[in-house]
Amino acid sequence: MDEMTTSSAALDDDGKHEPADGTREPADGTPEPADGTREPVDGTPEPADGIRDSADPGADAPAGRDRTIRGAALLATLIALPITLLVAVLAFAKLAPDTPAAAPSPSASTARAQSTAPVEMAAPALAARPATVCRALLSQLPQTIRDLAQRPVTAGPEQNAAYGDPALTVACGGAEPTVPATDEVWTVNRVCWHPVEETDVTVLTTVDRETPVTVRIPRRYEQPLQWVSPISSAIVASVPSGGAIPAGCQR
Repeated sequence: MDEMTTSSAALDDDGKHEPADGTREPADGTPEPADGTREPVDGTPEPADGIRDSADPGADAPAGRDRTIRGAALLATLIALPITLLVAVLAFAKLAPDTPAAAPSPSASTARAQSTAPVEMAAPALAARPATVCRALLSQLPQTIRDLAQRPVTAGPEQNAAYGDPALTVACGGAEPTVPATDEVWTVNRVCWHPVEETDVTVLTTVDRETPVTVRIPRRYEQPLQWVSPISSAIVASVPSGGAIPAGCQR
């Protein structure tokens, strides 16, 4: 008589078959995986560590609150930044040393009150050469000498000129002056002048030019040599050197 074949599956205590490998079939009939993990009933796979993330409908709520907080912080920063800069500027302005006020620019010198009437002057006859030289000089004279404006003359505008009131006069031509050896001579802008003091005026005459030039400066105008500086420049440009030049003028 043949022996009965023994089943590989033994019955457990409740009458169910127990697999030979020791694994048990769950009560719901779903086979249990070999690694001991079970798939949940809702079909969501369970992670290997057995910890499942809870599906919280309100999971996005904290992110929304974070955005609100960040927006409020940014707004506060934008408001505070200009205030901080204003406070810094005011503090710097208070601590910075005061800037000295700009010095007032000098005002133009007030012109002297003067007459515009013609100044009476003599006009002796001149030879051809001196007349030519004097016309050249008159064309080079300035319209003003310092604050004295040029005025018309009663005679010889081709050889005479006048400035200011009282009048400072310029006469071209005439006799060459005699200069004593003991007298002083002064060189102003390359022109040598011989001064003679009179009651109301200082008379300055050139002593190193082909044609003499005489300037009469009223005593009211101090430091007479300063007044002939622009006249000297015109003489250098138009009247050639010549004559018996005194030793004090020799260069």
